[in-house]
Amino acid sequence: MLTAELIRRKRDGEELSADEVSALVAGIADGSVSDAQVGALAMAIFLRGMTASERVALTGAMTRSGEVLEWGDAGLSGPVLDKHSTGGVGDKVSLLLAPIVAACGAAVPMISGRGLGHTGGTLDKLEAIPGYDVAPSSERLREAVARVGCAIVGQTASLAPADRRLYAIRDATGTVESIPLITGSILSKKLAAGLDALVMDVKVGSGAFLPDVESARELAHAIVDVARGNGLPTVALLTDMNQVLGRTAGNAVEVRESIDNLTGAARDERLCEVTLALSAELLVLGGAFEDAGAAREAAERALDDGAAAERFAAMAAELGGPSDLLEAPERHLRAAPVVRAVEPPEAGVVSSVDVRAVGIAVVGLGGGRARESDPVDHSVGFTEVAALGEPVGPGERPLAVVHARDEVSADRAADALRAAFALGDGPEQSLPIVMEGIR
Repeated sequence: MLTAELIRRKRDGEELSADEVSALVAGIADGSVSDAQVGALAMAIFLRGMTASERVALTGAMTRSGEVLEWGDAGLSGPVLDKHSTGGVGDKVSLLLAPIVAACGAAVPMISGRGLGHTGGTLDKLEAIPGYDVAPSSERLREAVARVGCAIVGQTASLAPADRRLYAIRDATGTVESIPLITGSILSKKLAAGLDALVMDVKVGSGAFLPDVESARELAHAIVDVARGNGLPTVALLTDMNQVLGRTAGNAVEVRESIDNLTGAARDERLCEVTLALSAELLVLGGAFEDAGAAREAAERALDDGAAAERFAAMAAELGGPSDLLEAPERHLRAAPVVRAVEPPEAGVVSSVDVRAVGIAVVGLGGGRARESDPVDHSVGFTEVAALGEPVGPGERPLAVVHARDEVSADRAADALRAAFALGDGPEQSLPIVMEGIR
């Protein structure tokens, strides 16, 4: 098939057949479709969209562009399950959910990503743990899941290679925010992991890629429909991202907060609620429990009795991290040299937060990437971040505590944080952390 002709037809709004979509994806994977053509195709899809059939075909073809994991001979005793988030600030749910679900009897081969734009990445957080291997081979991933029950790793070279190339070009051509392309990118990696069920955490609010409810709902429906069209049972929850999730934003600081939530040293109500809700949905969808009540109870028990914490510790050690991470996190997680409370100019109650601005401030500290090649400083970020409705004031409760590499970047981050928080008599809106479910 002539690639330029297929691109022209898509540009003009025509529907491509499954065979035509598959031919384009094969060319993306083997390099026979040039970078210019991939960019033109991405822009045509961005502007014209794709039909439901095209979306299913695109995702399936991207999945089959590389290896698809199989678990039949791995000796697993439960379903193979996973969760994915559309991205947020302070979103460390994966670090809690994977060990919780594993402690409830499922296997969790979680394929995660790095930070994108203002949102943090699970792999960047895990790389704050010395020695942790985020890029094991497929066989090593299978071994880790079989031994521990969960492994959070990155996309290997053999999984959905067409997505890797297409994603890089989308990022360079301003076509990231395309629902068909977002859907195909997310689901091709999940389908390649050989899952029995998937739960999606679709973020809504000022810190989300799709801040308005209607766009987020559209994406959630697209993901559920395309996943099911490719044989993967999927449920999506819309969750609130109008404030930082938990009390930290960064890499090492988020790992530390995750450990504290797992061990019970400290618990954040919103973080635990969204984690437990997603865990329960996933366990029921995967057939590990018959109803949400029993699944939720099992997830809460795994968190409270230390079983999930033990799984997290075992996962970290299995993938090369220290064996005493839970007992002595401060020994292994690098601390920033400058730590300073960020006080508001006057007293008040947090009425709204520009969460995207908070995420950008973390990137400005060095905790994310302005360019793909940028190094990440895992020690920097914010802790003790104030939530909506909380009183703050000079000499009282700060907006947050900044962790920085030097005084200049600390000053810059403090200014950005003060600009991101609005104070008043109370919150402008207070949404439930779990807003709705799409099945």
